[in-house]
Amino acid sequence: MKEIVRKQMKLGITGGIGSGKTSVCRVFNVLGIPVFSADPEAQIIMNSDQSVIDGINHIAGKNIYPGGKLNKEELATLIFNDPDMLRKVNSLVHPVVFDRFLKWAEIQTTPYVIMEAAILFESGASRYVDRVATVIAPVEERISRVIKRNKLTRVQVIRRIRNQMDDEQRIKLSDYVINNSENEMIIPVILGIHEDILTHLNS
Repeated sequence: MKEIVRKQMKLGITGGIGSGKTSVCRVFNVLGIPVFSADPEAQIIMNSDQSVIDGINHIAGKNIYPGGKLNKEELATLIFNDPDMLRKVNSLVHPVVFDRFLKWAEIQTTPYVIMEAAILFESGASRYVDRVATVIAPVEERISRVIKRNKLTRVQVIRRIRNQMDDEQRIKLSDYVINNSENEMIIPVILGIHEDILTHLNS
């Protein structure tokens, strides 16, 4: 009898800065679902892949790796004030991230896996996943979270929010929405998504 090979599903989780994507992913982890976090992986790549390092220095027009380590603050200042430079850096880093995600997914044995990415749609990463869940939260809550977490000013946080796709656009492109407001309970929603995916895979 021929063995039935079930296709592994890939779920993308996205949302604006401060929306609480990491908290959502922790719940999926508790459910036994592995998570590939694109943003930390991009940081690793920008500090270890020599072709990417050379490319970033070329785009910046100077060496922003003092002592061999990326000056993240300087890069952030450059790219968040220059959309064209941001696009160039992303086009350099994202293909490497996507390649690593696909290789990582191949060795996972769970029914589905997750890619967490802040700019899932903008980067083109959405074409590597089957379904997408967008995490949303009120803007003021997001600003407060990021100020506390990243030690940024309010103006810096607002600038970063404006550089990202807005929630309305993300929601239109998503299969699921998780409201991560302080007044909402996310666990029942996540359990519902988990069960929906498993039901689909078993149908």
